[in-house]
Amino acid sequence: MELKIMNKKSKVRSLLFGGVFTLLFFGLIYQVYSLQIVQSPTLLQMAQDAWEKNQEIPAQRGFIYDRNGEVLAQDAEAYTVAVSPRTINENDIVFEVMDALTPLLNMEGVIKQEKLHSIVTKQKQDGTFYGQREIRNEGWKIDTTTADQIRTAIDEKELTGIHLIPEVKRTYPANDLASHVLGYVRKDGEVRLGLEAYFEDVLNGTPGYRSYQSDSKYYEIPDSKVTYTPPENGKSLKLTIDENIQLFVEQAIETAYEQYKPKSITAIAVDPHTMEILGMANLPNYNPNEYWDFESEEDFKNHAVVSQYEPGSTFKIVTLAAAVEEDLFDPDATFQSGSIQVPGGRLKDHNNGAGWGVISYLEGLKRSSNVAFVKLGYEQLGKDKLEQYMNDFGFGQPTRVELPGEASGKIRLKWDSEVATATYGQGITVTTIQQIAAISAIANGGKLLKPQIVKEIIDTDTGEIIESFSPEVVRQVISEETAKEVGLYLEQVISDQSIGTGRLAYMDGYRAAGKTGTANVVIDGKYANDVWLNSFIGFAPVEDPKIALIVVADQPDIGGNYKLGSSVVAPVFKEIMLNSLRYLGVATKSDDGFSQEEIMIETPNVKNLTLLAAKNEFEKNGLTYEVLGNGTQVLEQFPTAGSEVVLGQSGYLLTESPEKIPVPDLTNKSLRDVLQICLLLEVECQVNGSAYVIDQEVKFEGNKRIVILELQTLEQQKQANLEQSEENDQENNDPSDQITDDS
Repeated sequence: MELKIMNKKSKVRSLLFGGVFTLLFFGLIYQVYSLQIVQSPTLLQMAQDAWEKNQEIPAQRGFIYDRNGEVLAQDAEAYTVAVSPRTINENDIVFEVMDALTPLLNMEGVIKQEKLHSIVTKQKQDGTFYGQREIRNEGWKIDTTTADQIRTAIDEKELTGIHLIPEVKRTYPANDLASHVLGYVRKDGEVRLGLEAYFEDVLNGTPGYRSYQSDSKYYEIPDSKVTYTPPENGKSLKLTIDENIQLFVEQAIETAYEQYKPKSITAIAVDPHTMEILGMANLPNYNPNEYWDFESEEDFKNHAVVSQYEPGSTFKIVTLAAAVEEDLFDPDATFQSGSIQVPGGRLKDHNNGAGWGVISYLEGLKRSSNVAFVKLGYEQLGKDKLEQYMNDFGFGQPTRVELPGEASGKIRLKWDSEVATATYGQGITVTTIQQIAAISAIANGGKLLKPQIVKEIIDTDTGEIIESFSPEVVRQVISEETAKEVGLYLEQVISDQSIGTGRLAYMDGYRAAGKTGTANVVIDGKYANDVWLNSFIGFAPVEDPKIALIVVADQPDIGGNYKLGSSVVAPVFKEIMLNSLRYLGVATKSDDGFSQEEIMIETPNVKNLTLLAAKNEFEKNGLTYEVLGNGTQVLEQFPTAGSEVVLGQSGYLLTESPEKIPVPDLTNKSLRDVLQICLLLEVECQVNGSAYVIDQEVKFEGNKRIVILELQTLEQQKQANLEQSEENDQENNDPSDQITDDS
């Protein structure tokens, strides 16, 4: 009986085990079916994702060059500093690593020290140290110089756990030069402001990709299939900006900015025949290499195109040109200056309505009489004609310059009083770029041109020109005859040293035309009584204009005396114009008004040649030269290759890094030559006088070298020598110095 019961239990166990194994078998069969049939596509994709790796290959962003090929913006090698908390803590070198990195990454101070300490000791939630942590932002995309210093510190102190990750970042070799024109690219790749933003689609390339198969340790499997899509590099820009003229502009406005402390100061220099912008600058500004270091958002504002203001008397040029074109301006006709009644009130001359009695219209121009222009624009031209010429000269509409954020200005002539005040630039708003386009129309024979800041778009890889830009005529505003006549009238504003409001801009050897401007500033909805916007606009030489220039200073500190406004901007205009004309090789005029005949030749390219080969090239082309430095290879040259220069002109060959070369003796050298030397040696020149150097002084402000130069014309030197000679003769003939022998 017991045996039967045992057999029965055995059979039940067998059935149970058999059933379980059967279920397991069918479950396994189902799982295999599910994996191989149902989930196969998904699992295969997951497997491929595991062993197939996609590596992005970054594209190079296009370069930005000045008109002479000097690099203003480029992608450059950079590194991000990372540390391994695991390695550092295992080797117990936390403070050694901190001591090495602190000065190199500028992480001094309690807060930054705490930040650095937290990075090098960073732990996961389970209490283990991280394998790698980047030091942001101080160690993010550092330059190669700092990276080399870190490598040296690692080797000297035998440190471990510090890594340099290769990166690429946007750099600006000239630092803050033309910063408002260029804009900048943040370290995270975000594009901000200027040409970098406006031409983002042109400059930015398309990244490439490399796909390959790898094992579990991410090593590429031999003979695996590799797919490669090459990156497409961005296109490059060649600008109309001339780095040297840009430097002249920035140095000149910096002097005025430091002396008069305006809210802002802006200058634009152009070729009036093409409206190519040769220099454009504002202060305050910023360094695009260190865009995070700024005092105010105003530092980033390109006032040349985005700010609009009441122009004041510089706008009288438009009224004058319109009156001349309509044959309404008689320079010898007279009027009663002082004040004039118009509907809505009485308008006064700038000397509080005192005027200068009965004067001619030409004298009214020279003295910048408001009454003269009210009579010309309001009484004679009338609203419709005046408004037509304002529109024709481009006011109230954007110029379409290739820079972001351009303002349009506002022309509103609803009431008679608005028409009257608009004749002398009050009650309307303009932009600096509009004004320089308008004065250029007078300088070039009456044509309004679209401002141009990009000359060419270039293939970065081949150097081939993809697209070039030619001058674009918007419209003929006035006749060529009118333009010349207006230029001659404006010349007298500067040349008349007794009453011309622009006399501070007078230049020996060059005929310049120009106009001053002083405009009341609107604050809290009404005109302020003691702050002004001061400006100067003009061109030179009058007979064949090469440069048109405008300088605008917003609210300079002139002690509440509007008459001092010209002393802020006219000297800046003069300095930029003189330096630019001499740099361009524009000959001065002799006393009889004619320049000496000159033979022009093209400067050869000797950059990167040996010094001996460079000397031979210069001599072969009829040029003299001076060598700066003790090197054996030419690193830079001046004039730049392809420049037209006068036969026999002296050039300069730089053979060492500028900071290694002491400032040479510049005595008796011309202003043109010393400016060239200062540019090559990267020193700031402060010039007093003109023509030839008679004395120099070198000062240092931190790492910056400043050369203060005293110059005199040959005539001044002759006069000084004559006076010294006469003084010596008087001393020699002084009876008190004579010894009498009474014996």
